[in-house]
Amino acid sequence: MNSKTSIPEGTFRDPEGRLFRDGDRILREIYPQSASTVLEWLQSPLARRWMEQRRMVPTTILASEPGHPLLLEHERIFFPSYPWEWTPGQWIEAASLTLDLCEEALEEGYILKDATPLNILFSGPRAVFVDVLSFERCDPQSPLWIANAQFVRTLLLPLAAFVHLGWPLAATQQRRDGYEPADLAPFLSFVRRWRRPFRSLVTLPLFLEKISSAKVRPLKVSEEVCVFALRRLLRSTRGLLRSLVPSRHASRWSSYSETADHYEPSDHAAKRAFVRKTLGAIRPARVLDVGANTGAYGRIAAECGAEVIAWDTDVQATDIHWHAARGAGLPILPLVADFARPTPAVGWQNRESAGLLDRARGRFDCVMMLGILHHLQVSEQIPLSAICEQLWEISTRWAIVEWIQMGDSQFDEMCRGRQKLYSHLTEEYFVQTLSKRFAVRDRHQLHNGRSLWLVERIS
Repeated sequence: MNSKTSIPEGTFRDPEGRLFRDGDRILREIYPQSASTVLEWLQSPLARRWMEQRRMVPTTILASEPGHPLLLEHERIFFPSYPWEWTPGQWIEAASLTLDLCEEALEEGYILKDATPLNILFSGPRAVFVDVLSFERCDPQSPLWIANAQFVRTLLLPLAAFVHLGWPLAATQQRRDGYEPADLAPFLSFVRRWRRPFRSLVTLPLFLEKISSAKVRPLKVSEEVCVFALRRLLRSTRGLLRSLVPSRHASRWSSYSETADHYEPSDHAAKRAFVRKTLGAIRPARVLDVGANTGAYGRIAAECGAEVIAWDTDVQATDIHWHAARGAGLPILPLVADFARPTPAVGWQNRESAGLLDRARGRFDCVMMLGILHHLQVSEQIPLSAICEQLWEISTRWAIVEWIQMGDSQFDEMCRGRQKLYSHLTEEYFVQTLSKRFAVRDRHQLHNGRSLWLVERIS
């Protein structure tokens, strides 16, 4: 394999193997000392069933020789995402899949040896387990699930901090191994520490930490007791997860589609009709919906046959979007992501987790930016030329853009009395700037003064 094309993709830390990309292929090398164990797992009926169900990433064995590395190829998931870009519902989904697979594996004599959200990717709205090195034969005499502590640190404690303390899930970007109970304890009152879920997640672990400094010999029990104890632990852990499902509440933008009084019903209908007609004509395979809100236009793109990635900064609106896409079975992946402040690359040498723009650049044959340009120009103060440049880098061909100029109620509200600063943002200026990178193919005027544009990328 050409080392120049081998790029760490997040699991080079694993002592048993490494993941790397070769062009558009996702390959995994399993080191010789672990090759036979992983091969046995991948060829088991359980692993094969999960791959057929697409609950675990479909994997092909490319090379398998005794004493040599095992070489695997994983089906590539179109747009990899990270836990710090997920909605609360997606966190719950990832945690539930982890517990589901662990319970099912236990029935076949296997156990999950690590349990982190980084083992999960989303294909459309569905969670997929991608780390095939995470399962091993269960010790029939050990009642301990070693991965439980990691599951608590990386999944349950971040959810508890979000639901009960208001800590953003996005903050986990800087906490690869999650939170420790001691991280949350200073923010809990005495009474709260002894209530569910913090009694189990924070208070008792800290207490046991203080009294268990002595070295403890591994506990050995019968196989029946082992299985019973592990099942009980998994049920208890699932109960804690259920207690962390956040209640739904409205945010500033989560009911925008219903409350946007600057759109008449006829404007909404005309906008949907233009988007549907346009997508039906250009037939994009992959669409990026920027500023997707709860997904009205992303759903139209999916219904027209496209795979959709949807970005929005509002957590509640994006969560509503994800639940709707999952319920309808549509190929849409909503993410909490910001076009103006894209997720940066993080990890070792900034190469473990790719930045948002690196993942998006040149990947979409159509980008929709509906009702977002004025936010970027006024609230974020990003020059129109820079927005067009970034749009050109992401789209391989088409863009559908909504233009909003001064006089629009939302535009004027965002100006906060600084209309003079933005007086140059006329439709003429928009066309002049856009035309440096795109050719106009269609335009539709809405009754409320806004206009919709189909433009094609100039190579």
